[in-house]
Amino acid sequence: MGARKAAVRKQALARRAALPLPERIEASLMLAEAAGLLGLPGGVTVAGFWPIRDEIDPRPLLFRLGELGHPLCLPVVVGPRLVFRRLTRETQLVRAGFGTVVPDERAPELTPDVLLMPLSAYDDRGWRLGYGRGYYDTAIADLMAVGHPVRRIGLAFSVQQVDHVPTEPHDQPLEAILTEQGLTWFNKREGA
Repeated sequence: MGARKAAVRKQALARRAALPLPERIEASLMLAEAAGLLGLPGGVTVAGFWPIRDEIDPRPLLFRLGELGHPLCLPVVVGPRLVFRRLTRETQLVRAGFGTVVPDERAPELTPDVLLMPLSAYDDRGWRLGYGRGYYDTAIADLMAVGHPVRRIGLAFSVQQVDHVPTEPHDQPLEAILTEQGLTWFNKREGA
């Protein structure tokens, strides 16, 4: 299974890496224009991510969601798990693993209601392929174990879509994917 996932990941990431910089920037800005389409109840806490390498940049979308009154946070790897620390204009950011930055230890931890998730590939059934460490799958399982359902929305370029993401029992599906081509819900839900 690991080899199958690695092959799918490699192909999708190669397509992502081949996108010209102007297209990446334009696609990232388009995410912010879709903030209202997410249908988020007022004041829910949104966890985003700081982009690495050639990922789609969620910061314009996060900025817009913050303007709409949503508390924001970013994931921080602590041991084998993720915690989510508050992100504001005043938050001190520090370098972390994987080439990203995170809020420093003084930022309060928040419990997200919505996860805006990075990914390497996704399919039309809502399965997401991350980078192979399982941090988001574990975080979702942890939140659900304490009775805190969390909305799961992947952020990606449309070129990252694949025919089939190989899955394992611990993998957590997305509810929706937001790309430069718009928002797609993967399951029937009220209001979707």
